[in-house]
Amino acid sequence: MRIHGVAGLTADAIHRELKAGGRFVAFEYCISALIATARRSTAPYFLRAGELGLARGLPFILLSLLLGWWGVPWGLIYTPAVLITNCCGGRDVTREILPMLELGACKGLDADLPLSVS
Repeated sequence: MRIHGVAGLTADAIHRELKAGGRFVAFEYCISALIATARRSTAPYFLRAGELGLARGLPFILLSLLLGWWGVPWGLIYTPAVLITNCCGGRDVTREILPMLELGACKGLDADLPLSVS
């Protein structure tokens, strides 16, 4: 699984950031074309303590604003939900990611992350 924002961080550093208020989030986006609508989530992003998710979610907000509304009826339903989620900093997926970090199961990170915690 690819996790954005962990380049250069060890597992210990990630755990310290999490204790200080960091979190893993996923952003959503919606793309529609008449009767077809797709609502998807991104790969997780690591937000350090004090980092706002809104800045990282902005591309997905813009994508959904431009392409989300065009499906009837689901584009009109999903797009506002996606925008609210992203404007609130994304969906917190820290609980889902932590067990993978503990087991060292995350491969293909955006950096070679040593996942063993000593």
